[in-house]
Amino acid sequence: PDCFPLQFLSYLGACDRLLKQGYEEGQVEEAMEMFQYSEKKAAEFLHLLAQFNDMGFQQNEIKEVLLLCGNQRERALEELVMK
Repeated sequence: PDCFPLQFLSYLGACDRLLKQGYEEGQVEEAMEMFQYSEKKAAEFLHLLAQFNDMGFQQNEIKEVLLLCGNQRERALEELVMK
């Protein structure tokens, strides 16, 4: 119980930094939850999600593939192209 406020503040800080990079609030919260509140992994995921989205891939497919491939860009891209 004692460390909860600290964890919450670090979560809010991480979300704030990701939001300032231009990501949508819903996506930031979802990414943080998906990666057990690891800001680094969430940031990688959001970056690749945006990149693949710009390439014309569907967001739900991108999410699925990134989770499957553990945010590995090359593997994820291969999977998306093969779909």
